[in-house]
Amino acid sequence: MLEFLDDVLGETYTLHLATGGEAALALLEEHMINLIVSDIMMPGIDGFQLCHTIKSRVEYCHIPVVLLTAKNTYKAHIEGLEVGADAYIQKPFSPELLQLQVANLLKNRLKIKDHFASSPFEDVRVMAHSKTDEQFLKKLDDYIRKHLKDPNLDIDQLAAHMNMSRPTFYRKIKSLSSLSPKELIDITRLKKAAELIAQNEHSLAEITSLVGYSSQSVFGKNFQRHFKLSPMEYFKKLS
Repeated sequence: MLEFLDDVLGETYTLHLATGGEAALALLEEHMINLIVSDIMMPGIDGFQLCHTIKSRVEYCHIPVVLLTAKNTYKAHIEGLEVGADAYIQKPFSPELLQLQVANLLKNRLKIKDHFASSPFEDVRVMAHSKTDEQFLKKLDDYIRKHLKDPNLDIDQLAAHMNMSRPTFYRKIKSLSSLSPKELIDITRLKKAAELIAQNEHSLAEITSLVGYSSQSVFGKNFQRHFKLSPMEYFKKLS
């Protein structure tokens, strides 16, 4: 099965192959994984247990899981959904079906990430795919917004606040949002700036300082890059 999956997916994606559930969990601690394809019948931890473990841990619950099974029963399908599987494919299946399912899961998530990054008023929780992720992102966003005026806010502070190691936190944010923690902080600064511009109660210089930028020109360039409008153009468009 691993050789078959390697043939089907290896030319398009970077694969990390695991011979069982325990090995898969070990890989998750070392690599940034964007999607998991798992057989259900495996020695040790089976696919249902693996999926349940992944979906119940905040570090990994955002990762889509595709389960493969020879069990062509209603009960098995229900069990797959109960443990949080994002897709459930019955054997035998065509390579094209698996390729399409994987591509669609990744593409849909990328659309959501791009929408969040480019939309001034979109809430960070739009990227959540579970209640656990929603709570994680809300806690993180609240902390970033509380410390926006601090130009030195960095990944170490965020990781400590979220009770994660720096590498685990980085992988979680990068996989969840396609952004580095630094980029997420920057986008949160710019989204807050967009709110303040819309309120029309502060000058651009004041807004620059309020969201943690020491340079108004750098703030303007970053705003233009993310939202495709300068701060002044954005304000006029709102008017």
